[in-house]
Amino acid sequence: MLAAMPPPATSPSLPADASARDRGDACPGTLRLHRADDGALARVRVPGGLLTAVQADALGAVAESLGDGELHLTSRGNVQLRGLSPDCGGELAGRLGEAGLLPSARHERIRNIVASPLSGLDDSGAADVGPWLRALDSLLCAGEGTAGLSGRFLFVLDDGRGDVDALGGDVTLLAQDGGAALLRIGTARTVVRIPGARAPQAALMAAEIFLERASGTGAWRVSELPGGAGSLLDEVVRRLREEDPGTAVTEDRGCPRGSDGPAPGVVTGPHDGAALSAGIPLGRITPAQWRSLTDTARHRGRGELRLTPWRGVVVPGVERRRAAGLLDELGATGLVVGADSPWTGVGACIGRPGCAKSLADVRARAAAVVGPVGLLPVYWSGCERRCGHPRGEWVDVVAVPGGHRISVVRGEERDAPVSVPDSPASPDSPGGLAEAVASARGTRG
Repeated sequence: MLAAMPPPATSPSLPADASARDRGDACPGTLRLHRADDGALARVRVPGGLLTAVQADALGAVAESLGDGELHLTSRGNVQLRGLSPDCGGELAGRLGEAGLLPSARHERIRNIVASPLSGLDDSGAADVGPWLRALDSLLCAGEGTAGLSGRFLFVLDDGRGDVDALGGDVTLLAQDGGAALLRIGTARTVVRIPGARAPQAALMAAEIFLERASGTGAWRVSELPGGAGSLLDEVVRRLREEDPGTAVTEDRGCPRGSDGPAPGVVTGPHDGAALSAGIPLGRITPAQWRSLTDTARHRGRGELRLTPWRGVVVPGVERRRAAGLLDELGATGLVVGADSPWTGVGACIGRPGCAKSLADVRARAAAVVGPVGLLPVYWSGCERRCGHPRGEWVDVVAVPGGHRISVVRGEERDAPVSVPDSPASPDSPGGLAEAVASARGTRG
């Protein structure tokens, strides 16, 4: 346990940008910082997005004292700290370890688990996946071989509502009525039906078999395996049937897949309590906004925050009668608390000046043209890599030399792009972008 270990004597190395497979998996973590144009970057894995108030305080404190002061949410419900000095690694690891955010030095980058953010808080799911989350994280951190997973391998725990299932995990568990679970490998439609009590162990087994099959292939994710998910699924089924001959393989009939995540507002469920759901404009939380969230969780909720893969935050356990007033207080800090906010559905990568590959300050441009709420989400990317882009149907705005290219993405298909050149008089001006983006998004009547 890192909490019982002295901080490293030297800071973790800062590798140059290395995406080639033959140079290894360069995904950043807390113990492996990444060099960016705005300083070093640390990615703190938060399995299921679940933070205690103590952990949330620790993240806010290190962001202010060691970084740029802000917390940057990722599309997997994790947190990035930016603007770090390259020699802060030892102090960063020590402080986050004391808060319980680094349970294993060897496994910290592979704790990539997303879970339905509203699981157990409303009546839309088949079961609360919280027990799966805790069990799977413990199994991952205890396994010798699991440390070999890449920082990109993703576990998904969906409570049956279909929200995070749509994110395309490598190993997915879907809760079913009656205490059962479906195990999905990659995005295959064929699934394995297993008892819910065995679900975390089955997910771990699938990951271990992936590592066996991936050895020597350079594959980081299931989709990159020679032969894809099919051969991996066959072996998973074979081993599960060794334990339980009655293990059934079936075609996934589908669940109500959604890709927008929890809507901002008050979330009510079958109990007397409520939860607050707030969006984070462009995924960047200021110190004041973070303190507002953590204070609400500690003093008005049950001392817990849930970060969502849609760059939002859920505060569970508030009194229903006070929920609307507390939501207004969060909104006063600039958080998105209603579906009518112009920031609803708007996202962007870090862009300039934080990323050397970016061709534009896409966050500033997104802010300059933000307007009426659109039918489709829109994501701004500073280059063709499109880091952190959503899935499903969305408006893709990419900075290119001399302007932007806009297209609508529908799964694997893409509409013909529209090019919008920068204004010759003022390249930093949004020019005709506002009209082009609004047209692509459509508007809600």
